[in-house]
Amino acid sequence: MNADGRRTEDALELLSAPAEWDLPPGRHLHYKDVLMQQIDQDLGHAPTGAAAPAPRRRLTRPAILVPLASTVLAGALAVTLTGTGADHGPAPTDRAAIGSSRAQSASVTLNRIAVAAMASDVTPVRDDQFVYVRSLTVSNKGTFEGPVELGAPHTVETWTSQDPRPLKTTGWMRESGKDAVMPGETIPIESTDAVPAGIDHPTYTWLSSLPTNPDALLTLLRRDVRVSDGESREQAVFSLIGDLLSGTLMPPENTAALYKAAAKIPGVKEIPDAVDVAGRHGIAITREDASSATRDEWIFDKRSLAFLGARGFITHDKQKGITSDTLMGSTAVLQRAVVDRHGEKAVEADS
Repeated sequence: MNADGRRTEDALELLSAPAEWDLPPGRHLHYKDVLMQQIDQDLGHAPTGAAAPAPRRRLTRPAILVPLASTVLAGALAVTLTGTGADHGPAPTDRAAIGSSRAQSASVTLNRIAVAAMASDVTPVRDDQFVYVRSLTVSNKGTFEGPVELGAPHTVETWTSQDPRPLKTTGWMRESGKDAVMPGETIPIESTDAVPAGIDHPTYTWLSSLPTNPDALLTLLRRDVRVSDGESREQAVFSLIGDLLSGTLMPPENTAALYKAAAKIPGVKEIPDAVDVAGRHGIAITREDASSATRDEWIFDKRSLAFLGARGFITHDKQKGITSDTLMGSTAVLQRAVVDRHGEKAVEADS
């Protein structure tokens, strides 16, 4: 094997890196950056012998946007320099009142969404089956240190194993379309250590075992969630809930409990109109995290209140000159289904 092939193989071994790859879905962007930089070098997109870029902090999590580990192979994250002029928005006291109003609206809306979720019809998933999710995704394909350059929307499919036993391969993924990484190839979602059913391997059976009391559920999530460097625990919980809502299937009562738990997280607000990557407009529930300078957003249909998709932003970075929201990734969940084998597609079961 030549040197380039060896480096690519080494880079792909990041797919089974230890602890970080055991994190909940959507928490792997640092490793994704390193992986994509190595692949770029191997494919001749960077000068031979160029030094690997220094690790950087995670900027956002477009993979609340992309179900499960599809963020592993989406394009490398970077930052854009976004200058703004003077602030012509509301006065400080007005902004505080608007923020309070949006927080109250978010709580009311999330409880309405929970009621709607209770009316949904979800077929129980057996332990020998897979949850299939098909999404339309757009992510940054810019250079490691350069400006954000959003790529073309492309399809991401994931098959999540429901086997409750500790697994090293917890699922599979495939991307297709322009700007997809390794298009058409079905890639295992792997970990060095076997992962049992739980936050890191959320099966239908495990999800159905969670408390349906929102306060008890929130306590459990706050206790068990993994918090990334520079991120607040509240944001980690909000993002984890988004990952579970976008990338899994669960009983209606557990879905409702997650929405009610999210309503209790400080800083959650409502945006009256937002659009996912498929062009669908809806109501958005968002939370901005001052600690990590990120903002996550969930989008729901205005009539049915069904989950449509999500977006991720970086809000500011003085060192990089970012002073306002910069979109880092967006996704639209198009189909969820229960299938018997990975690689198999089926009639839509829930969306």
